[in-house]
Amino acid sequence: MIYMKTITKEVFAMQSPKRINDSSDISIGIELGSTRIKTVATDADFNTLASGSFEWENNYIDGYWTYSVNDIWIGLQKSYLDMAEKLQERFNLTLRKVNSIGISAMMHGYLAFDEHEDLLVPFRTWRNSYTGEAADALRNVFNFNIPERWSIAHLYQAILNNESHIAKVDYITTLSGYIHWYLTGEKTLGIGDASGMFPVDVEKQIYRTDLLDKADILFKSKGFDKTLINLLPKIQVSGEHAGLLTDEGARLLDPKGNLESGCIMCPPEGDAGTGMVATNSITPQSGNISAGTSAFAMIVLEDPLQNVYPEVDIVATPSSNEVAMVHTNNCTSEINAWMNLFEQVLNTMGVTFSSDDLYGQIFGESLNSDDDLGGLLSYGYVSGENITQVEVGYPMFVREPNHRFTLGNFMKTQLFSAFSTLKIGMDLLKENENIKIRKLIAHGGIFKTKRIAQEVLSAAMDAPITVMNNASEGGAWGISILARYATLKEQMSLTKYLEDVVFANVDETTISATKREVEIFNDYIHKTKIGLPIEQQLSHYLEGEANARKIKTRSL
Repeated sequence: MIYMKTITKEVFAMQSPKRINDSSDISIGIELGSTRIKTVATDADFNTLASGSFEWENNYIDGYWTYSVNDIWIGLQKSYLDMAEKLQERFNLTLRKVNSIGISAMMHGYLAFDEHEDLLVPFRTWRNSYTGEAADALRNVFNFNIPERWSIAHLYQAILNNESHIAKVDYITTLSGYIHWYLTGEKTLGIGDASGMFPVDVEKQIYRTDLLDKADILFKSKGFDKTLINLLPKIQVSGEHAGLLTDEGARLLDPKGNLESGCIMCPPEGDAGTGMVATNSITPQSGNISAGTSAFAMIVLEDPLQNVYPEVDIVATPSSNEVAMVHTNNCTSEINAWMNLFEQVLNTMGVTFSSDDLYGQIFGESLNSDDDLGGLLSYGYVSGENITQVEVGYPMFVREPNHRFTLGNFMKTQLFSAFSTLKIGMDLLKENENIKIRKLIAHGGIFKTKRIAQEVLSAAMDAPITVMNNASEGGAWGISILARYATLKEQMSLTKYLEDVVFANVDETTISATKREVEIFNDYIHKTKIGLPIEQQLSHYLEGEANARKIKTRSL
């Protein structure tokens, strides 16, 4: 069933060209995602005037998933310049003085610096799952879930491994915090991103002092005598000023020299927080699901959870509400890999097409699938997966003989696989906690093809799923909203600002899966769980960089 809300304007839609005298009322949002760096320029009515992007990919080097510092800054500049050139072409406007800027990026991970502000080891991203020993130890000591990808787990694992750089660590931060620091000189972080480094107290809006004390005692017992709070960024919440763009920062963003320094910058945030803002999902009983290389469901809580679950993060909204976060390391990567293969086949045949056509036509074939999906099963695990206890990811596709092996069954299986682990995690919450969800809003590039993935996700969650117009815009637009919010002269809560101003009129579509579609997905999940031991054991039998890294880590 599909429901569409009538609108009077489209919040995300590109404006029709009109005269813009200067750029002083433009806000800029930049998000460094796992496969794309995106920059958007928005006006005072929150319309996207121009957007730019830079495609990139993490690399597996010396046992770690990483992006080079060079790629970070080159990608940032190219994404910004792509946006600036489109703005110039569309409105004959050169970006000089702007209203505000916000930086968002992938949460978690590990960027460690010495007292001279030199990076000690290559950036270790959220995708690394080598920190299991540290995460388990911290979880037991804190009685609070510390996932493998959290910054504190990376730091403690390095301590346990006696890595030589540990003696020199003077500051650790996330990717958004790193970029913001170099643009403003401020070592700060929005509370949402900070809550993925170390547990926070959402009432006091600080790191939890009781757990900081426990961490210091634990770390000191392993020979690390520095005080943890001195290594972490300062916490700020939405609406606060987090520094001004410096002259050096302006040149880092815009090497052409047009952008002026001095604009306000909001606290840098993680992609989870900006996703919540972009979908107006920051109040209790609201939630959103972000689907990309990874996937996560964010449910804003009315009351704290009663139990500790290794599968569930406790983080915060940018305005400091507690959130239950179910995060999966894998979502659309395997689908994209298959689509690239299909593209090669079609190119070999001399067929030309756009990316939208490719995804739209092939996704559409999933509507012709059988109820049993032709006996197919897929694990799109490019990396390890905590929820299903897979240490090292190997994408695996299995088909039973004597079934219909069709494109429709294949694509429906891939779509089911993308959301399977997320469903397993969400089911755990539903079955063990009294959580209430009024509305689930989904966003991410996979929803650019209308209806298909949205309907699958509704079947997975057994709940209506809402997608806003241009859902693929996501976090870059969200952080531009937070940047503008930081410049308000009058006091207004972020909740009121979003509901009464930003989302006063919004274009959205809601889909509810049928009972039969929910049953089909549940049958697939049952089969997925039965087959999990195969995926879990693959790394014990297959050679390769991932397996070599695991063996190396165990020997340290």
